[in-house]
Amino acid sequence: MATRIEPRDPLTQAQGVEQGYAQTARRWPSQPLVRRPHGVAELSGPRDLAHKLPPVKGDLAGYGAKRALGQLARLRIRVLDEDGAPLPGTVVEVWHCNSAGKYIHPNDTHDAPVDPNFYGAARLLTGDTGLIELRTIKPGAYPVPDTGGWWRPPHVHLSVWGRVWLSRLVTQMFFPGEPLNEADAILNAIRDPGARERCVARLVPSKGNEMIFEHQLVVRGRKGAAVLP
Repeated sequence: MATRIEPRDPLTQAQGVEQGYAQTARRWPSQPLVRRPHGVAELSGPRDLAHKLPPVKGDLAGYGAKRALGQLARLRIRVLDEDGAPLPGTVVEVWHCNSAGKYIHPNDTHDAPVDPNFYGAARLLTGDTGLIELRTIKPGAYPVPDTGGWWRPPHVHLSVWGRVWLSRLVTQMFFPGEPLNEADAILNAIRDPGARERCVARLVPSKGNEMIFEHQLVVRGRKGAAVLP
């Protein structure tokens, strides 16, 4: 007997189409979704995902002459399910722009400079407590093209791979105290204030030269997906 999947509260999720952000209309379905049953192909695998997507670059900041420009930051991100259990062995992908607000990607037309010592992407594997830790630099803000002056606040992109093909969380982590957070169309597409706050990392005390930010990523738990017959 399959477990009933409890729907998410829509107020805690970003709206599909956001006014003023033209790309959302192109990425969101314009017609109602068609429900189809899930079979073995959707509810099993991929097996040995960490082998297929091996960890890459646990340190994006570098040292000495190879040190990236910007404020050093250490991200401590824990992956839990909604029942509070940590998820060890989970593949987490992280990417963000450099301290000037520039991505290393041909689609980024912002005229900010590229940092030759900053790659901007990592893939990590959670430990026994569901934790990943990444040494990097704090990303900068940048203007969004064709939006009449909207600037994205500093943020980090995150992708969490689940244990079945259909299970993947793609989200963003924001930084506390950033004035641009209040006007960001993506963050404020989440209508529930408490849910928005959960997208903002927590700054913790540090004795070194790195700012330390802690954050949690919560995925579905035992009631999150149907079980195989």
